[in-house]
Amino acid sequence: MPEEVLFKSERDQRREEIASYLRTVADNLDSGADITLKAGSETVTLTPPARPTFEVKAEREGPAGNMTELSVEFELEWDESDAEDGGGSSQLEIE
Repeated sequence: MPEEVLFKSERDQRREEIASYLRTVADNLDSGADITLKAGSETVTLTPPARPTFEVKAEREGPAGNMTELSVEFELEWDESDAEDGGGSSQLEIE
């Protein structure tokens, strides 16, 4: 099935601003509240289940030996038709 982008926002921000966004997401996950994303006229509200799949990925992109871009991605994922299922592998640690 093709991917449908429901919302996208990308811009340079201070680390403190990014931390604030992540704290809001974490607080909503803790309380079981929906997560609403807004930027300009775009908005989407998502209801993560009790056990979504959590993916963390660190990447280096670009040709070897030239300027490269580093990224870290945090992703929550769940099947709309089976919202209570969660996958799993080894335990994640973030320090």
